[in-house]
Amino acid sequence: MTQRTLDAHLDAAGAPRDLARLIEAVADACRRIAALVAAGELAGALGSAGTGNVQGEEQKKLDVLANDILKQAALGCGAVSALASEEEDEAVAATAGAPYLLLFDPLDGSSNIDVNVSIGTIFSVLPTPVGGAAGAGASPCLQPGRSQIAAGYAVYGPQTTLVLT
Repeated sequence: MTQRTLDAHLDAAGAPRDLARLIEAVADACRRIAALVAAGELAGALGSAGTGNVQGEEQKKLDVLANDILKQAALGCGAVSALASEEEDEAVAATAGAPYLLLFDPLDGSSNIDVNVSIGTIFSVLPTPVGGAAGAGASPCLQPGRSQIAAGYAVYGPQTTLVLT
C-alpha cells in the first residue's frame, strides 16, 4: 500500500481548496493536541480548569487547551465563517464570507483523562448558509446531518488516529 500525505489525498479526492485548507488546519490542531495529551502533567495540562462548559460539566485543563488550539486553527485558516464548540457558550464568528462552519468537541471523553482511557476530538464541517454566519448565533450551525460536507475524529493514545469522511 502506497502512503500519501493528507494534502495529496484531499487533492486526489477533488476536495475544494478551502475545504482542504480547513481539514489540514484541523489535522494540524489534532497533532498539537496529541502532543499535549502525550506530555500530560509534564506540560502542565492535567487537572481541573476550575470552569464548566455549556453542558455544566467540569472542564479539564486539556479541554480548554484543546479548544484554544482548534479555535486558533479554524480562525487562522480563512475557510470558516463561524465555529461552535462544546467548550464555548456561543458560536464564534470567524472569516466573513468564508464557505464553511466548523463544529467540534475538542476533547471528547475528557473525564477519562485521569484513568488513562482513550480520548479524542470530534468535528463536523457544514456549509455556511446563504447570507453568511457572522453574528447569527447558533442558528447557522443547526443544520440537518445531510448538509454535512465532512466529518471526522481523532483518537489520542499510544498512536494518534485521524478518521475523515
